[in-house]
Amino acid sequence: MAQIVVRDLTKTFKVAKRKAGLGNALRGLIKREYTPVHALDGVSFEIEEGELVGYLGPNGAGKSTTVKILSGILVPDGGVCRIRGRVPWQERIEHVREIGVVFGQRSQLWWDLPVVDSFELLRDIYRLSYGDYRKTLAELVDTLQIAELLEVPVRQLSLGQRMRCELAASLLHRPRILFLDEPTIGLDAVSKLVVRDFIRRLNQEQGTTVILTTHDMDDVEALCSRVMIIGRGKILVQGKLQDICQQVARERRLIVELDADYSEEYISDQISGAKLVKLEGNRAHFNFDPAEITPSELLAEVSNQFRVSDLLIENPPIDEAISRLYEELHI
Repeated sequence: MAQIVVRDLTKTFKVAKRKAGLGNALRGLIKREYTPVHALDGVSFEIEEGELVGYLGPNGAGKSTTVKILSGILVPDGGVCRIRGRVPWQERIEHVREIGVVFGQRSQLWWDLPVVDSFELLRDIYRLSYGDYRKTLAELVDTLQIAELLEVPVRQLSLGQRMRCELAASLLHRPRILFLDEPTIGLDAVSKLVVRDFIRRLNQEQGTTVILTTHDMDDVEALCSRVMIIGRGKILVQGKLQDICQQVARERRLIVELDADYSEEYISDQISGAKLVKLEGNRAHFNFDPAEITPSELLAEVSNQFRVSDLLIENPPIDEAISRLYEELHI
């Protein structure tokens, strides 16, 4: 039986609208007009225990609204949502004991207090025994490398440091399910790798179910066994990331180091079997469809026109495939 079951979930917000100008502002005080925004329009999906699922979509697609309903923060207008047999907004106390939530642009840590004081407050909120708390905290401090941050006020932390502490705070009570909404937003490369590795280990070693919403396709490619793509308030596509990308982008990419600098126009005129998509100095990036020209044929064509010092064949970046998918789905 699925751990998370969502059926025909709907949520509509009323957004106030007002025309520019002082007169319109005064009229708005007397009679305000609203525009309905359908954030969710019949969203349905299931997630099994221990899955790590990416929840993707452009800004405003309904990702954060879904996470807030799943965590019990928002109440939907209609539909069914059950997590481990519970309705999140009806059984909130029991529900929050088994979930952890991290919002990349929100904080559950107290701004002016040292990090460890926030952890102590969360221990009281979740009514954790002192022994369990100390054991879990020691594991999290070691894994997330935050020992030197415990005595630092939250307001003095960098974004990457704060996000590692946010992750620790959300896991002090050892939740069975973790909702991550943009957990790596704005992080530097080192912090991203630490957070990414931690999420992977948490899922693989402890079997924690994870729902990850993000615009960072590197995170999705590295972590997620399955993705769901939402747009216009509906789940439009779901499945394995590579399978979805191959449906919209069959091309592969050839990257070659040329012996000299050439203009984009000149290279494009010389090569007919592939499309030049980027030129960085003397490094040319070509997209080609293996069904139309084989890699060996393309290499022969490039070698006949240019002297090549190095080359690489790979799949195009995931970001490009997802962007093309968004265009095809009109989201």
